[in-house]
Amino acid sequence: MEAALYLIPVTLGETEISQVLPPYNHDIIVGIKHFIVENIRSARRFLKKTEKSIDIDELTFYELNRHTDRKFIGEFLEPLKKGLPVGIISEAGCPAIADPGADVVAIAQSRGYKVVPLVGPSSIIMSVMGSGFNGQSFAFNGYLPVEVPLRIKALKKLEQKVQNENQTQLFIETPYRNAKMIETILGALNPKTKLCIAAGITCAEEYIKTRTVAEWKKEKLPELGKIPAIFVIGK
Repeated sequence: MEAALYLIPVTLGETEISQVLPPYNHDIIVGIKHFIVENIRSARRFLKKTEKSIDIDELTFYELNRHTDRKFIGEFLEPLKKGLPVGIISEAGCPAIADPGADVVAIAQSRGYKVVPLVGPSSIIMSVMGSGFNGQSFAFNGYLPVEVPLRIKALKKLEQKVQNENQTQLFIETPYRNAKMIETILGALNPKTKLCIAAGITCAEEYIKTRTVAEWKKEKLPELGKIPAIFVIGK
């Protein structure tokens, strides 16, 4: 295999790998012995699900998450110097998208290594696809402030971007706070502003629905529980 940094997407939940990942990814994965991962345990599980014959004990894992000292992550790319491929595996979806893997990719690019992103599901892109909002201009804003007054201020600022620039705005919340987030959104935004709630994308519990704020207030709200969701506002 070519010595390169391969960005390996994973499923967004317990979806069957064959439903969302192409066979080509499998062929790449089985040729890699060095992996940069957000969580070693879940990465091992994903690899065995991809190919049962993989010998986990033959693999080397470098853990990269919010606890990792950024001074040392450049060392994770040492196998590339020896002509060996390296893979990055995220916890869900695509590496380097709202993910610490971006730091490693930046180092690889600065050192002139080849970077190969593989095809896979991105909840950010798929939520825009399913929303009916402007897909020419959109922004992912990550987490909004936890404090309610600051959160409301942030929501109104995003709403202004939607109205003034027709730029679709996306953000997320810790799953167990989904219900509170919906409540805050509906209380803060203009009744005519549209909100898409996209949860459990590609999974059995998938829910994607767009309504105006006024319409959401009139109907039964989704009970998302701890299902990962993306909130999208647009025109």
